[in-house]
Amino acid sequence: MLEIGEYLKNAREKSGVSIEEAASDIQLKSVVLENIENGNIGCFKDIAELKVYLNNYAKYLGLDAEEVLDKFNEYMFEYTSRIPIKEIEKKVAQLNKEKDVDKVVSPYTKPGKKFKKSTYYFIYGVSIFIIIVIIIWSILQILSSRV
Repeated sequence: MLEIGEYLKNAREKSGVSIEEAASDIQLKSVVLENIENGNIGCFKDIAELKVYLNNYAKYLGLDAEEVLDKFNEYMFEYTSRIPIKEIEKKVAQLNKEKDVDKVVSPYTKPGKKFKKSTYYFIYGVSIFIIIVIIIWSILQILSSRV
């Protein structure tokens, strides 16, 4: 990421634009551009957001934005492919555990049992059948009382 940041910084300096001026033109804080130029991707919460910043910054500097994003994607692939699978599994388990902790569940209620759709179709069908039988029986009762 440092290479990409230096590439963007060199392009900015070549064009004679200060970092504050560039930030003002693309409507970003200068700290964001400084972090990009210094290769500090840890400062960004979201990689997608960083990609938008890189795209806008590259276009502003008159660079090929797709080329910059391709370099960034290659960097991210190399970076993430070096993370051991055990570490990834551990982080996923930790995130799942945090999701469960955030849930507020009453100790007096049990989670409801989920049924398949076919069970509901059967119940609806039986209910409709019973209603039809009751209607027919009622009509027959009315007709037989008139005779």
